[in-house]
Amino acid sequence: MEYIQTMQSPLGKLTASSDGDNITGLWFENQKYYAATLEKENEVHDLFVFQLVEKWLDLYFAGSKPDFSIPIAPKGSPFRQAVWKILRTIPYGEIVTYGDIAKQLKETQGMNTSARAVGGAVGHNPISILIPCHRVIGAKGKLTGYAGGIDKKVQLLKLEHVSPEKLYMS
Repeated sequence: MEYIQTMQSPLGKLTASSDGDNITGLWFENQKYYAATLEKENEVHDLFVFQLVEKWLDLYFAGSKPDFSIPIAPKGSPFRQAVWKILRTIPYGEIVTYGDIAKQLKETQGMNTSARAVGGAVGHNPISILIPCHRVIGAKGKLTGYAGGIDKKVQLLKLEHVSPEKLYMS
């Protein structure tokens, strides 16, 4: 059984899911792959972990870097898990490319993979914002896909004070 709760953000409604202890999903309403990892059996329930997420998001959207972490347990293949683990190491306000992640996978885990394969894993990230896939851009600063929408990606990067000179729209 999974539990869900909806919450409002400055960028729209979010739905969070939990196994009771960990966050297993956090999706913008109508985003690509919305609730793709959510179990069919779920119920709305107020959990402490949802309260933590709301507090974290309140701080984040107020322009602060939250100083605590949320227990997460994303569901996905070992490859996707490896990519999402790297995403969690990208510092607040910093950006990396899909190619950078592919290179890191090769160097640290011996995985020979392409930037495109990394992009697929990033795009299927089930825990938006907390696993900061919005901090991943294309080669040479190109803003590419974001399951929640490029407009939201731009807003999240602006919120984190990423310099517009580092980015370009395609």
